[in-house]
Amino acid sequence: MSSSHSPQADGGVASVRSPGVTPPPVVLSAGKRKALLASLGVSYLGLFMTYAGLVAILLPQQMTNLDAAHKVTNLAFVTSISAVATIFVQPIVGAFSDRTRTRLGRRAPWILLGGIGGGICTIAIQAANTLLWIAVAWVAIQVLLNAFQGPLSAIISDRIESDNRGLASAITGVGSSLGGTVGVIVAGQLLNRIGVAYTFFGILVIVICIAFVLANPDKSSVTEVHTAMDWSAFLATFMVNPRRHPDFFWAFGGRFFMILGYQAITNYQLYIITDYIGVNPAKTGDVVSILSIISLVTVTISTLLAGRISDKLGRRKVFVGVATLFIAGSICIPLFMRTVTGMYVYGGLLGLGYGAYIAVDMAMMVDVLPSNGAAAKDLGILNVASNIPQALTPLIAAGLLTAFAGNHRVLFFYSAIAAALSTLFVIPIKTVK
Repeated sequence: MSSSHSPQADGGVASVRSPGVTPPPVVLSAGKRKALLASLGVSYLGLFMTYAGLVAILLPQQMTNLDAAHKVTNLAFVTSISAVATIFVQPIVGAFSDRTRTRLGRRAPWILLGGIGGGICTIAIQAANTLLWIAVAWVAIQVLLNAFQGPLSAIISDRIESDNRGLASAITGVGSSLGGTVGVIVAGQLLNRIGVAYTFFGILVIVICIAFVLANPDKSSVTEVHTAMDWSAFLATFMVNPRRHPDFFWAFGGRFFMILGYQAITNYQLYIITDYIGVNPAKTGDVVSILSIISLVTVTISTLLAGRISDKLGRRKVFVGVATLFIAGSICIPLFMRTVTGMYVYGGLLGLGYGAYIAVDMAMMVDVLPSNGAAAKDLGILNVASNIPQALTPLIAAGLLTAFAGNHRVLFFYSAIAAALSTLFVIPIKTVK
């Protein structure tokens, strides 16, 4: 993701901190920790409501309204451009936030910039009436929302102790899963009122980013000590040596293939329901809502159970590995049950697997970070493992649909294989049980 931010003299991008200098850890009371965990859950809820509602429903519908005959290729064009544009936003913004000096702390300025800016652009995209302007608005939305999410994800490393990170990961996982479900339901019910839907999600993002910062004030970072800026050293930190940090490499690869498979189905869910399952467009919103509710129930149950059990057993790999295989199997169900019922069964089982995956995956990611004092940047690099597949998936999906004459079965085969491959990257990780 490439966004450019101009550092301010008194509080923008500060110089690179020497490797051994880290801010003292934030020690929270039990009450403040509970409040922070709740705030993270709500923030992920609102953010992923927006992501899911826009990506799964509103943008595909806008492409259909614009040019139904070329909706697949137009959707692939817009989403691929935005994914490429946002590949490095989280690591860059994360690195900048690691070094930001303001009275609001390191993360808050970027959370506010990304959330408020992303919300405004979400409201504005409804006015775009050409492919070019939709693409421009969509890129802006994705860049800014990633700038919000990157520093937000670093809060877990900043303020949550290691033995509570499984719980934190579970709570953010529930928030993101619940948000994804609710976002799709809301967008599905507003399918024919896109302007209202975009306005709702835009205001939602603005409110949650401001509320998070107000509810969880960070300590001032103005007095933090930094060494002189060394741009070559800064750029070098984005190159993680797989020999020195093999577990980081394996975790990166596991997430890469998981997202590569998962996105192929979720991004084209609306078209799968109408074109593959054959649901009447007038009833699509209802089917999407029911499917989302089923997924919500199973994701929530498995996320909460997996996160807590993972903490108690002190194990991460087995949960992530089994979950990816379960997801791969679930994706195959619509191949044999090409009905609305088949989609409901698929959604329920996929929710069980994906809930367990997201509950533990973030905790495992935090445990394999290689750097000292640059958590936001390192988590941002791992998030590249999500963003590159998001850039590739629309191109791959559009290419497969073209090659196989629009037969959506090929997407299920492709998605299942990619998710299964993810398991192979979890097995070699050694520093996490």
